[in-house]
Amino acid sequence: MLELMMTPVFWGSLATLTFLEIVLGIDNLLFISIATGKLKGAEQQRAQRIGIWGAMGLRILMLGLIFWIIQLESHALFHVSPDIALILAAGDPKVAEHIGEFTMKDLILLAGGLFLLWKGTQEIHASVEGRGHEEAAAKTAFGAVIVQLFVINIVFSLDSVITAIGMTDVLVIMVAAVVLSTFVMAVAANPLADFIGRHPTTKMLALAFILLVGVALVADGLGFHIPRGYLYFAIAFSLGVELLNIRAGKSRAKAGGH
Repeated sequence: MLELMMTPVFWGSLATLTFLEIVLGIDNLLFISIATGKLKGAEQQRAQRIGIWGAMGLRILMLGLIFWIIQLESHALFHVSPDIALILAAGDPKVAEHIGEFTMKDLILLAGGLFLLWKGTQEIHASVEGRGHEEAAAKTAFGAVIVQLFVINIVFSLDSVITAIGMTDVLVIMVAAVVLSTFVMAVAANPLADFIGRHPTTKMLALAFILLVGVALVADGLGFHIPRGYLYFAIAFSLGVELLNIRAGKSRAKAGGH
C-alpha cells in the first residue's frame, strides 16, 4: 500500500475522484441547504451536520458493499412489454427502446427522482404563493427533515459510489475521495445556506436545479441517461446571470444612495 501511495497514479486518481465527488455532491448540498433552511439556530446546524456526515458514512458503507452495489445494476427484477415501455416513454419510440428491464438501482433512482420533483415543486409553490410560508417553516419538524435527508442521501450516495467504482478499483482511494469531498461540503454548507438566505432568487434557482436533477434521475431509472454535464452547465450559466444581477442591484443601490 505504501508503494502504491508513492506513485503519481495514486495521487492523480485521488485528485480526479475527489473532484468528481465534489461535483456530484453539489446537488446533495443544495438539497441539504434547502431542507434545513426552515429550521432555526442549533437545530439547523445539527441537521446540516447529520445530512453531510451521514452522507459520508452512507457512501463509505456502500463502498464496503461494492459487490452488492454491482448486483443492483446487473440483476433485473422484472421486464416490461414494448407497449408499456412506449407508454412510459410518453409515446416516443426512441426513448421506449431504452426501457426493457428494471433493476433495483432503477427503482431507487425512480423513487429518488420523483421525491425530488415532489419536494422541489412543493418548495417552489410555498415560495411563490407565500401564504402560510412562515408558519409552515416554524412547524417543520426536525425529525421530518432528517428523514428527507436520509432518503435523498441514499439516492445521491448510489450515484457517487457507482462513479467511484467506475474510476478506480482501489478501495483506499474511493474512501479517501469520499472523506475529502465531505470536508469540502462541510466547509461550504454554512456559506451556501447564508447566501441562499440573503438572496431568495438563488433559492429559486437551486429549486429549479433540484427539479432538473429529479427529471434526470427519473430518466436514468427508465434507462435513458442524461449526461450530468448538461445539467451542471445549465445551472452554472443561470447562476452566473443571477450573480451579475445581484452585483448590478448593489451598484444601483449604491448609486441611489449617493
